[in-house]
Amino acid sequence: MLTKKQLQLLDFINTRMQRDGVPPSFDEMKEALDLRSKSGIHRLITALEERGFIRRLAHRARAIEIVKLPESLGGAPTAPTTGFAPKVIEGDRPNAPQPAEAMGVEAVIATNLPIMGKIAAGIPIEAVQDGAMNVAVPGSMLSGHGNHYALEVKGDSMINAGINSGDIVVIRETSQAKDGDIVVAMVEGYETTLKRYQRHGNMVALEAANPAYETRILPADQVEIQGRLVGLIRSY
Repeated sequence: MLTKKQLQLLDFINTRMQRDGVPPSFDEMKEALDLRSKSGIHRLITALEERGFIRRLAHRARAIEIVKLPESLGGAPTAPTTGFAPKVIEGDRPNAPQPAEAMGVEAVIATNLPIMGKIAAGIPIEAVQDGAMNVAVPGSMLSGHGNHYALEVKGDSMINAGINSGDIVVIRETSQAKDGDIVVAMVEGYETTLKRYQRHGNMVALEAANPAYETRILPADQVEIQGRLVGLIRSY
């Protein structure tokens, strides 16, 4: 399944090619999807190509060929598969089992949580959801209310907070955060990152815990909190 932004871009490209016979320019794509830079379009194009929906033709400007369309855009239905199926993190997530305390059982009893995909501890990456794997989490990590899920960390921007690439972070789903919280933040509606949150009036700072990475300062309406870090699991 495509993310919302991927689907919007594929629809826009298909509509323009049906109308004009040629794909739109990157500037037109950026404007149509209301993105701030063409780098976001490059990432979306690459994702669509990797998933087999489009093909870029070499040595030709603005040369994009649509290979297939999803059913929502009039494409032929496909047989179900058991492979990886990216989805936006927000929505379509199965309810996580309630923590042990809520069931009156000792907190040491493990609870299985879905691993929903990867989260960037570095440069933001496109938000994806898998949910095909589970991880056993001690009940003591989970609060008595709200859904929880797990994400695999990719990158080293939070190493000074004890979070390494390959770690599994346990996230409590929430749209609220306090200054100093480590959060899952969606940036500009399609990229996610794991960073320390600070609010400064109408601006939000997403702070790394690695001096090699700069703090990102963004308008508050471009940052959506999707969860707060409550635990970490590491394999040796």
